[in-house]
Amino acid sequence: MASPPTLPISSQSSASGGSASQSQPPIATPAFRAFISRISSSLRHAFAQRRPWAELIDRSSMSRPDTLAEAYSRIRKNFGYFRVNYLTLIALALAVSLITHPFSLFVLFGLLASWSFLYLFRPSDQPLVLFGRTFADRETLGILVVLTVFVIFLTSVGSLLISALMVGLAIVCSHGAFRVPEDLFLDDQEPNSSGFLSFLGGAAASAAAPAVARV
Repeated sequence: MASPPTLPISSQSSASGGSASQSQPPIATPAFRAFISRISSSLRHAFAQRRPWAELIDRSSMSRPDTLAEAYSRIRKNFGYFRVNYLTLIALALAVSLITHPFSLFVLFGLLASWSFLYLFRPSDQPLVLFGRTFADRETLGILVVLTVFVIFLTSVGSLLISALMVGLAIVCSHGAFRVPEDLFLDDQEPNSSGFLSFLGGAAASAAAPAVARV
């Protein structure tokens, strides 16, 4: 009796593996994982450089500036020393403003998800197909740019973000103007390019690399 034919298991498994790799969701792409890892490590490094909050709110170091020039000089020196704390306060003002306006928070989250899944971290070999129509990369980029401009400048989201930024900047400038910086060791500071803002350039570059290569 003849033996039954052998099924090509290896080819089927390789085909299924190839289809699985092609159907890999954007959230699991190496670019997305590298982006998240870079942001988390940069944030940990930045927050490690923050100053003690007790030093920030030391009432014995508060005094009213005599002139606007003195106030401006204090703001510059204090921002160079407390830059991580100040940016944290601005971020908290933005967070509180968005939390108290859930609709704006939902809209911004949807906008961020659209950029992430539809363009930034979408594999370049997978075209975008919506409603039975295939969109080129330039068409996708144009739609996302128009959508971003509409959300930021033509809805209440933009005014909410600007208002929160103005409140945060007002708090920072008020503290910087009234905080006497004579007791701060400004000579020991790292260059201004390091710290809390350093992750923005690197993280943005890692996120934009797949998009630039696609265009």
